[in-house]
This record gives sequence, C-alpha cells and structure tokens, in this order.
Amino acid sequence: MKDDSYLIISIHRLVKELDRNTAAICAAHGLTTPQFMVLEALLNKGSLTVGQIKDAVLGSNGTIPLVVNNLAKQGLVQRATDPADRRKTLVSLTAEGRALIEQVAPENERMFAGKFSVWTQEEKRELVRLLSAYRTRSRALRAE
Repeated sequence: MKDDSYLIISIHRLVKELDRNTAAICAAHGLTTPQFMVLEALLNKGSLTVGQIKDAVLGSNGTIPLVVNNLAKQGLVQRATDPADRRKTLVSLTAEGRALIEQVAPENERMFAGKFSVWTQEEKRELVRLLSAYRTRSRALRAE
C-alpha cells in the first residue's frame, strides 16, 4: 500500500537524519556512534557486562567487544571481574570516560529536543503510544 510505503520511508528518513546528527556530535568529540552508545549505556546503567551492553545498545555480538576494547585503549572504560560472579567481567567508565560522556550526551539530547520541537507534547505522546502499540502487536503476531 502506498500509505505503508510512505510511512516506512518517513520513519527511515527521520532515523537517518538523527543518526547523521548524532554521528556529527560524536565525531566532534573524537568518538564513533557505537562508542558513544556504549559510554551512554554505562553512564545511565552503571557497570555492565559486554552482553548487557550489547542488549542496551542493540549491538551485534562481534561489534561490542571491539568497541569496548577500543574504548579501553583510549582510557575511557575499564574492565574488572564481577565480585558477584567471578566468571563475568564488568565494564565501567573511567573518570575520563565519565567526563567525556557527561559532555557529549547532553549535547545529543539537546539536538533531539530541537528536532522534536516540531511536535507538540500531545503529538509526541501520541507517537510514543503508536510505536508502543506497534511493538506490542508485532510481538504478539510473532508469538503465534
């Protein structure tokens, strides 16, 4: 259907625009977008395993360990054995990593706020409602 095609194209264009803007903000601070996403997850959730980071940033199994390795080489994250389960390794922000992400994340949030200012609060709530309904219904269809 034409409406469905227009919908997916519109969503895709919006996401691509937001991704480009986030990438530009990251690049200005010497980060890649995946590095930013890992640092932001650690800022918001605290120390995480690589698997938890992967889930938080919707990354792939192969990508996240490489990103974490690069961040560790830059001194932005550190690894330590999980005291609750010595088989696991936790990744956490270093002081340098925290300082950097505390600068970059608000800049990215301001960009999002500016982009989304074209909608009223009611329109934003409706968009969230519609996207949530999509996720709920699509999960139910997959479960059948």
